[in-house]
Amino acid sequence: MELGLQGKWALVCAASKGLGKGCAKALVREGVHVVITARGVEVLEATAAELRALNPAVDVRTVAGDITTPAGRAAALAACPQVDILVNNAGGPPPGDFRDWDRDAWIAALDANMLTPIELIKATVDAMAERGFGRVVNITSGAVKAPIDILGLSNGARSGLTGFVAGLARQPRLASRNVTINNLLPGPFDTDRLRATMQGAAAKSGRSIEAVMDERRALNPTRRFGTPDEFGALCAFVCSVHAGYLTGQNLLIDGGAYPGTF
Repeated sequence: MELGLQGKWALVCAASKGLGKGCAKALVREGVHVVITARGVEVLEATAAELRALNPAVDVRTVAGDITTPAGRAAALAACPQVDILVNNAGGPPPGDFRDWDRDAWIAALDANMLTPIELIKATVDAMAERGFGRVVNITSGAVKAPIDILGLSNGARSGLTGFVAGLARQPRLASRNVTINNLLPGPFDTDRLRATMQGAAAKSGRSIEAVMDERRALNPTRRFGTPDEFGALCAFVCSVHAGYLTGQNLLIDGGAYPGTF
């Protein structure tokens, strides 16, 4: 399917690896020029080289920095001639017990997983509306739909973003101008973050990480983890010209793990 994205510009946050990288790869394959951000310069530049090899016809730019800071956001936006597609993404806050989290922990979670996406949306959607095309994709979490007890910081911050988007996406001044805002809710994907979480569980239980990961795979109806490329493919479709009637939605991609009807 031709997605109609050739020549568009995308800002993809936290794209040096994992789900952000999967999204950047899918967009580059469709002829989208990308600005990718991450904190680590070395991994970011390696990813940029990989993206350029995928499609030499596109412009791939890198911005190393912390997207959760005003300076990081300003640098990322300045590197992108125009933002037709915004993929909001940031590493999730650490797991734990809410009794151990102070105000600073909560503010850090909100800054990364709620306020930063909102600031980037605010900086880009009006110009999208003026041009008559815009796609915002927020990478949140399946925990928004089925909260995980040890991920309280993430549950709270990402749910706040979800509520905000539910109202904003339905504003006629955006929706009627072909600007859509949707959330992608990943379940268990084979990423560094998943492995880090599994490593913590392995250490706590005294088992090997392989055993813990095998057990987690067995709990999923597909008996496997998702891949970043699968996630990126869904992101690219949601950004496509075919998805203009899709807005304000929470799209769960979890291999069927969520057991509910709705």
